[in-house]
Amino acid sequence: MKLKMTLAALTLGFLPGMALASGCSWQKEATANACAEGQVYDSESGSCITPATS
Repeated sequence: MKLKMTLAALTLGFLPGMALASGCSWQKEATANACAEGQVYDSESGSCITPATS
């Protein structure tokens, strides 16, 4: 019983870290949503930019 509880606690402790390490994109979406109107998120620079028009 003690072994099962220890394994369960370790698993629950590692789950958040594993989710972030697997490439969750919540941070990128939050950043892209924070751009001002008329701007887009540039993943290369990590900031909002005004798109070039031709």
